[in-house]
Amino acid sequence: MSKVKDMSLAGEGRKKIDWVQRHMPVLEHIKADFKEKKPFKGIIIGSCLHLEPKTINLGLTLLEGGAEVAMTGCNPLSTQDDATAAGASMGLNMYGWREETTEEYYETIHKVLDHKPDILIDDGADMIFLVHKERPELIENIIGACEETTTGIHRLKAMAEDKALKFPVIAVNDAYTKYLFDNRYGTGQSTFDSIMGSTNMLIAGKTVVVCGYGWCGRGIAMRADGLGANVIVTEIDPIRALEAKMDGYRVMKVEEAVKHADLLLTVTGNIDVIKEEHFKVMKDGCILANSGHFNVEINKNDLLKMSVKHEQIKSDIEGFVMEDGRTLYLLADGRLVNLAGERGQGHPAEIMDMSFAVQAQSAKYLLGANLENKVYKAPDEIDDMVAKLKLKAMNIEIDELTPRQIEYIENWEEGT
Repeated sequence: MSKVKDMSLAGEGRKKIDWVQRHMPVLEHIKADFKEKKPFKGIIIGSCLHLEPKTINLGLTLLEGGAEVAMTGCNPLSTQDDATAAGASMGLNMYGWREETTEEYYETIHKVLDHKPDILIDDGADMIFLVHKERPELIENIIGACEETTTGIHRLKAMAEDKALKFPVIAVNDAYTKYLFDNRYGTGQSTFDSIMGSTNMLIAGKTVVVCGYGWCGRGIAMRADGLGANVIVTEIDPIRALEAKMDGYRVMKVEEAVKHADLLLTVTGNIDVIKEEHFKVMKDGCILANSGHFNVEINKNDLLKMSVKHEQIKSDIEGFVMEDGRTLYLLADGRLVNLAGERGQGHPAEIMDMSFAVQAQSAKYLLGANLENKVYKAPDEIDDMVAKLKLKAMNIEIDELTPRQIEYIENWEEGT
């Protein structure tokens, strides 16, 4: 049971899935284990994730584990229609297509929820919120959920704090093998892959402003620096701001930083980071992009209100001509540029290998756990297992402590 754009695209989608599977050895190891042990037999799993080949491979891993799997997209512009067609042809229940309307976006989430899932896997928490708000009859049978992103975790922790969360959630984003690699190396590379593919711009010599210095911001700043940009960071957290300065970047308030920007990237997870007061002082030709989850960080309504002319330069580049003649450019409708951009493919398969391995193992962990209605970090043993499997796949061996060394660090009485 699926609703996708064009099933004739399945062949092309399968080629893409075959390619990413060759570069996701950890998930393939888990898939083989799941195939043998069938931990999800009789379990229905519903997901709301970016629908692209790497995510389809996660769905196939859960399917091999005995689950019935229903999947939809968490961003209307990140779905790859050939991947969804392939997933549907391989036994997954797929709902979604690129460029859904807002109404269609929520319709497809409801289609997944119509399967009455026992476990939810979410990216941004829209599906989890929809269950609480519009489908509360499903809550009783939901064992728990896994959440992929920083933005979603912030929202869910606020729900838990208000006692509004009705089932436990594993914060997959808070696993070390997720955020230290996915958020930093994945976001950093994939953001510039998409921007350079869409704009064909040279990064070297440009002034790149990065709004937010969390793990995603760190990754973007690092890649911008490596490409030869002059990097400015804006922050609200004094420790992160100090870290950015020590890492070699200029740090200043947003209202000052935007005056220098050739390329500005938001990656905060918050609303109205860039708005009317900032657009007024930007340079002619400044390019704006967002790598945060939702398209709320750059206020597009303010851009539309202020502009005397709005033109579509390419499918994923909009120009806004200001009254004084300056033109500001917005990429990918202000949505997650590394996936919503015309050339966006999301994080490399080698990175999502770890993130989705944590997702799969966290879903399995929910089956045997007796958890309260709170947000929990993925267990450390999952992190350790994923890291060890990744090292093995890379043919890397590491040292182990000797019994004498273990005894030494555990004996508080023994000094130097």
